[in-house]
Amino acid sequence: MRVLIIILGGLLLLFQYSFWFGKNGYRDYQAVQQEIEQRSAENTLLAQRNQLIMAEIKDLKEGVAAVEERARLEHDMVKSNEVFYRLMKADEYQ
Repeated sequence: MRVLIIILGGLLLLFQYSFWFGKNGYRDYQAVQQEIEQRSAENTLLAQRNQLIMAEIKDLKEGVAAVEERARLEHDMVKSNEVFYRLMKADEYQ
């Protein structure tokens, strides 16, 4: 009877070791869960960025106001009969 209890106890310890430290054990599970959380957060940020880009594309396709705004901001373009002033800090001037 003692031999059977020792064998069953040994099997229990073996299975517990496999559960905690073996391949696809609890530690691997925790690492995968953490990676899933990181990827989900990254996907959320990328989805928000994609929505902003899609909105900008829609504006550029549908109206000239967005094109005009982009030209003014990025290329310093002005309309006729307008005066363009650039304000610079003192350290940028030198």
